[in-house]
Amino acid sequence: MRVFALPMVIAVSACTGNTGTPPATVSATQPAASLGANNYRVDVAMTAPAGTPTFVDEFDRIDTAKWHYDTSRNKIGWANNEKQYYSADRRENARIEQGALVLEARVEALRDQPDWGGQAYSSAKLVTRESLGYGFYEVRAQLPCGRGIWPAIWMLPKDGKWPDMGEIDIMEMVGWNPGVVLGTVHSGAFNHVKGTQRGAEITLPRACDAMHRYQLEWTPDTITIGVDGRGYMRVRNDQPGGKAAWPFDRPYDLILNVAVGGDWGGQRGIDDAAFPQVMKVDYVRYWAR
Repeated sequence: MRVFALPMVIAVSACTGNTGTPPATVSATQPAASLGANNYRVDVAMTAPAGTPTFVDEFDRIDTAKWHYDTSRNKIGWANNEKQYYSADRRENARIEQGALVLEARVEALRDQPDWGGQAYSSAKLVTRESLGYGFYEVRAQLPCGRGIWPAIWMLPKDGKWPDMGEIDIMEMVGWNPGVVLGTVHSGAFNHVKGTQRGAEITLPRACDAMHRYQLEWTPDTITIGVDGRGYMRVRNDQPGGKAAWPFDRPYDLILNVAVGGDWGGQRGIDDAAFPQVMKVDYVRYWAR
């Protein structure tokens, strides 16, 4: 979820198992006009640690001791020219159903909200209160796929200017290219504005009607992103430039959101007839290392 060089301060329950999850396949073709990348592809095993997670949410409720709603740019508008208004503690946009977090994007203008900025869509964005660092992350989720939808599971530090602050995109997908999931990292030297972003993509034919385990393994020397136990993207800390190449040496916040429109998500328009659209999150687990 790129922030398009805007200075920003940024500030899913019960596990239902993985039986029947369809396999993922590495895509050989990058989607047209993508803001992602397909230049750091790998095929490696990823295995979640056996011990108790350091941070876990199985979503029997929306725990505001673990998460906060990010509404910070509603009035002035969100980055990427996105079209949504992010609500706070509003059941229509964020709730628990059948043991999963549901983030729902809707066609509606919330004119009665004091921070409404003219948006014609509502949605929700949750950010961890605690910043998380090196370790293994697993988020089991089912994605929305309507044209104009842009779901993301991603990470940013609490402060800094993009892209120097760094960004880790564990999962992004745009609704006009359903089933193609991307993992990407951005930094001052490697980002989409320069056309140097580092990442890869994978095809998940059932991303929109089945749960998948979106995974990140983050160490001082590598960032590996994968799905369902197979890593498909790996970036190493092996480029010159210091923090411009590798700012990923401090804790980041984990972010879950469903954006609407934007320079990438809305590249082929927004299909209002496809709404409402939901991202379901079964759980979030993180093991520190």
